Amino acid sequence: MSSNDTYRSIEVESLGKMYNIGKLQNQREEFLATSVIKSLVAPVRRAYKLARGQASAAADLDQEFWALRDINFTVNAGETVGIIGRNGAGKSTLLKILTRITRPTEGRTITRGRVASLLEVGTGFNMELTGRENVYLNGSILGMSRTEIDEKFDEIVAFSGVENFIDTPVKHYSSGMGVRLAFAVAAHLDTDILLVDEVLAVGDVAFQKKCFAKISDVASEGRTVLMVSHNMQAVSRFCERGILLEEGRLIQDGPIREVVASYLSLDDTASEAREWDSIESAPGNEKVRLKSVRVYSDMPSSPGVFDVRYPIHVEFEYWALEEGATFAPAFLLRDETETVVFLTGGMTQTTWREKPRSKGLYRSVCHIPANFLAEGQYTIDPHIHNVSEKILRPVNYVDLKSTLRFTIYDEVQGDTARGLYSGHFPGVVRPILDWDTQHVESADSVFL
Repeated sequence: MSSNDTYRSIEVESLGKMYNIGKLQNQREEFLATSVIKSLVAPVRRAYKLARGQASAAADLDQEFWALRDINFTVNAGETVGIIGRNGAGKSTLLKILTRITRPTEGRTITRGRVASLLEVGTGFNMELTGRENVYLNGSILGMSRTEIDEKFDEIVAFSGVENFIDTPVKHYSSGMGVRLAFAVAAHLDTDILLVDEVLAVGDVAFQKKCFAKISDVASEGRTVLMVSHNMQAVSRFCERGILLEEGRLIQDGPIREVVASYLSLDDTASEAREWDSIESAPGNEKVRLKSVRVYSDMPSSPGVFDVRYPIHVEFEYWALEEGATFAPAFLLRDETETVVFLTGGMTQTTWREKPRSKGLYRSVCHIPANFLAEGQYTIDPHIHNVSEKILRPVNYVDLKSTLRFTIYDEVQGDTARGLYSGHFPGVVRPILDWDTQHVESADSVFL
């Protein structure tokens, strides 16, 4: 092992995983006679289906599907890395290969040290054994002695919250109980690498907070964490580095903020403007329909890319279809981690708050001030909801998700909140606020 390898806890080299669609993967494990019979019968059955014109016959033909292809990266000890990508990108397959659950078709992976994983509810648990027995079984699989497990046992059980059921067979656990105990085991035993898939959503909000706090503790102890999640806020909070997969390929590896922005930009359903040509196809109901929605700036620029120094405007055009209806447009603004920056709505306009609408076309514009939003990528969820004193909670007549997208940038020209600083600003807002500085005393009086 070279000196450089000492600091690498995970190495992935030219990794690929291929599946045969329509072909039994574990054929080698069948009895020989069964395999021979199937191999003789399959062509006849396939020809019969094709002759009958059955659409399913094509699915029986062998097709290669690469869940992962030519994946290369290394992870240093102590790094916390977020693996992100859309459904089917290969994220879970990658983690299963790293944990030796699945064998790669090509390439190799190297992990140094004890590896604990939480890939799906119940993974690594024997359903017939009790929670207590599974804790010791998992610890033994990781190479830990009974004494080491004894030292951690009480802490594991307390964290999981299943004290009253620790001697009950796991098959009687709810999914939430199972995932709590599984995470507690994986996070508390002395491992060098922790792999976590999108399973924490099973637990309640309080337990999720405990999990994320524990992940932070694990990372601060110098242990390596790989986290697969669709929760961009969580990934951005706990990971410094991100790896983006798309259709089985690694397309970006870098700072988590940049990788998350790239991931969100893969959604080609959003842009800086959206318009519906006809009332019949427009979103809404018999009271109101959304004609168009767009975001624009006072300064001419590339579509959807705005200078931080200029105001931004979000414009709604909508048809009022029912005489006397009361409603107002609104929208949620989210940042690149999908954190809600703010919710704003036309109900704040006293002129139109509860004024019955006459039939016709309306336009509403919301103005976001200059030097307010931090640099980054944002999405807008447009809504139109009812407005009435008699209704405690508004009902959305139009409810769209991530319909608009835009990016804020800063030219670093000295007349923004940036000043002489050229680095990244944390946070989702970056207002220029008034400061007052006074020279209170001279140096002579202070330092005498």
